[in-house]
Amino acid sequence: MGSRASRRARARKRGAPLWAYLTALVLVPLLGVAVLTLAAVRSSVAEAESAARAEAAVRAVAQLDAARSGVEHEVVPALALVILADPVITARVGLPSAVMSAAAKQYRSAVQTTRRTTDTALAQVPAGAVGAAAARRALGELAVLRSRADANTVSLNELYYAYVGISDELTAAQSHTAAAANSEDVPVPTLAAMRDVQLVAQLAQAVTRQMPLFVDAEIQRGTPQPADEPWRAAWQAYADAQRQMSELTSPSLRGAWAQLRSASAVTALDAVLATRVADAGATALPATRLVAIVNQAAERDRLVTHLLDTAVDDAQNLAAADRVRANDRRTSTLVLGLGILLVSLLGALVLGRRVSRALGLLAGQADQVSKGSLVEVEVLGPREVRTVSLALGSAVGSLRRIQAQAHAVARGDLADPVLAEPLAGPLGEVVHASVEQMVSAVRQREELQSALAHQAAHDPLTDLPNRSQAVELVTSALHRGARSGDMAGLLFIDLDGFKAVNDAYGHACGDDVLRQAAHRMRSAVRPGDVVCRLGGDEFIVLVEAVGNERDLVDLAGRLIAAVSEPIPAEGGNVVIGASIGVAVSRDAGTDPDVLLAEADIAAYRAKQRGRGRAEMFDENLRAQLSERAELEAAVAHGLAAGEMQLHYQPVLDVATDRLIGYEALVRWNRPGHGMVPPDSFIPVAEESRLICDLDRWVLGEATRQLAEWRAGWPATEPEPTVAVNISGRHLADRRVVHDVADALAASGVPARLLILEVTETVLVDDPAAITHLAALRDLGVSIAIDDFGTGYTSIGQLRTMPVDTLKIDRSFIASTEHGNPELVALIIRAAHTFGLTVVAEGVEEQAQLDQLRADACDQAQGYLLYRPMPAEDAGALLRPQRAVPGPA
Repeated sequence: MGSRASRRARARKRGAPLWAYLTALVLVPLLGVAVLTLAAVRSSVAEAESAARAEAAVRAVAQLDAARSGVEHEVVPALALVILADPVITARVGLPSAVMSAAAKQYRSAVQTTRRTTDTALAQVPAGAVGAAAARRALGELAVLRSRADANTVSLNELYYAYVGISDELTAAQSHTAAAANSEDVPVPTLAAMRDVQLVAQLAQAVTRQMPLFVDAEIQRGTPQPADEPWRAAWQAYADAQRQMSELTSPSLRGAWAQLRSASAVTALDAVLATRVADAGATALPATRLVAIVNQAAERDRLVTHLLDTAVDDAQNLAAADRVRANDRRTSTLVLGLGILLVSLLGALVLGRRVSRALGLLAGQADQVSKGSLVEVEVLGPREVRTVSLALGSAVGSLRRIQAQAHAVARGDLADPVLAEPLAGPLGEVVHASVEQMVSAVRQREELQSALAHQAAHDPLTDLPNRSQAVELVTSALHRGARSGDMAGLLFIDLDGFKAVNDAYGHACGDDVLRQAAHRMRSAVRPGDVVCRLGGDEFIVLVEAVGNERDLVDLAGRLIAAVSEPIPAEGGNVVIGASIGVAVSRDAGTDPDVLLAEADIAAYRAKQRGRGRAEMFDENLRAQLSERAELEAAVAHGLAAGEMQLHYQPVLDVATDRLIGYEALVRWNRPGHGMVPPDSFIPVAEESRLICDLDRWVLGEATRQLAEWRAGWPATEPEPTVAVNISGRHLADRRVVHDVADALAASGVPARLLILEVTETVLVDDPAAITHLAALRDLGVSIAIDDFGTGYTSIGQLRTMPVDTLKIDRSFIASTEHGNPELVALIIRAAHTFGLTVVAEGVEEQAQLDQLRADACDQAQGYLLYRPMPAEDAGALLRPQRAVPGPA
């Protein structure tokens, strides 16, 4: 649930808010409007810029034409000065010297005037204009040409053609500029006006180019090389330019052109010029007449220049108007676009807030519902939102009913009428069916929990409280006694003769005897007393509010009498007894282990004193208990001080007599006491957590020693194994798997070479041990049942136990009772049937070994073969491997 909630939270964070979607919905068309507005603005800007460029180009055309006109007007007075300076030409003309001097003075003044006019026109051409480069070149060329003319170092033809060249350059620049103006994206009227400018400019060029050629032609008449051809070409260009003037589009220009053509100076001049073109053989005009014609030509040039200025002004005005209109259109488009955007955004904001408010409220309510808060759902907003709100409200109503049903199930009120109320629709049927199944599952769970709790706290064979439950019951009783001041008594019951029943009649009969004994004990105690089974044939009886110790002794007597009654079994009667130890809590003690230990010691003394009796824990036993505590402390110290040693008893293959492994047996070399028998300190360690520490040490030392032996072991030989005993307390500890894994990892020994030996009692009494054994087998180690036959494991149980090896107890091997050999053979065959390896313990006679070989027993160990020996001696058996064991 937590991960699902976190995923929902992450999904909410990842999802965009509603305003973002609405904004995107509005921004898409607005973006289109913005793009169109920008496109229109850019178009208007481009039009304005094009109009401005066209206007500047037209202005440049006029400026270049003025410069060109100035250059061509400068030709006539400049040529005149050259002519007047030439005595040959002046002699041919035949003018008086006074007239010649006056004319030279006039022409020098005219040259200066035209030069200033030309220089001013060229200087006015903008630096960035199309013809700016041509204007700069013209200024440079004119400066050189003028200086030569002033120095009278240039001929008439050279001077004329130099001026014509400069004029041609300016004319080309003017045409290029006019073409640039026509290439701009301007309206049709403006294009037409600029075309008119070109037509008038062509006329002006033809007019100004005509007169110098005419003067030159007149001067050259009668000479060996007349100059009629250039003059005739100029006249033809003038005539063509006049004809093209009919293409003018501007009515005002057409009117101005009509007036210009009809002017007396123009008509008279054109008539004279036309006559001179037609009469190629006529004599040269007199100088006075030629001067008058030149003056008429100046008037005509003035009129044409005025017409060109008018055309330029019209084109510039139109281009300027285009630029203004484009700028106005840009501004209006921008304002309109921004207005549309602002109005749209405002409308989207108002609409978005309205819808977002309704949906936000609905989303908030839905979020609260998703978190388990069944709030009232408000209905508002647009119709669709209202529909969703009504649906959510209906769903909340259904959830409230489910909530009521869940509350009824949670509080255990499975009879609540709300559980019978189904929801509407197919989903309601499914939910109602689920509720019914849940109610049924809850009932089953309660029954199962009760059964599991009972199983966890009770012995499966006798249905009495087990060891763990017994400890809790004793602990609770001691605490209650500490508060009330009452004594609590504990009777430790150890059945006498029970092993003989197992041996004689089998484990099934033994189980029946245990059940009968438990039933008799429950019948003999008071209603408030509790009987528990600790395991095997050990029971306890907990008695609270003890009046005096005599009452506990009397109860022990009744229990002994009840248990000692014959028990029907196998068609006859079985008789067992009981030895009971009695302990009483004193001084408000609340340690259950201490009370159990005191009762256990008292029961042990009862067995020592003849069985079938009860013994009270007294000061003597307390002293024994103190000695046991001291011994436990000494064991702990010996383990920490390195006083423990491992001896290794070889295990041989029965068929080949080859050594296949060892069983590691712990020994205690206690300072001041010598070697302490295992039976003296192992039970003490097993009654405390100390046995786990001892087991860890044995595991580590045994695997370390095996690793040392393996270092020089031949690769072709089977590797020896080592068997280590694991106590029941350690096996029940959840850390046992890690302890074994750590020992294997530290030594580097493969798990297959380690055998863990456990007793039958551990497998029967502690279910956790089975789980841990399965986990240990998953590591790869082998599991062996030690001392098989002394506990309560039946042969049939072997098939389900996580074991690999069965070690037959020495009592079966050494027994000479009738049928015992057959029983051993049966155990071996049964173990082989279940795929188990069989090891015989305590082989001390050759006949026993021969019989085991005949019964196909797999392995054996015992004093006949080898006694337990230190590691050094045990390792010597591996170098070289012996085929037949030596004498024990």
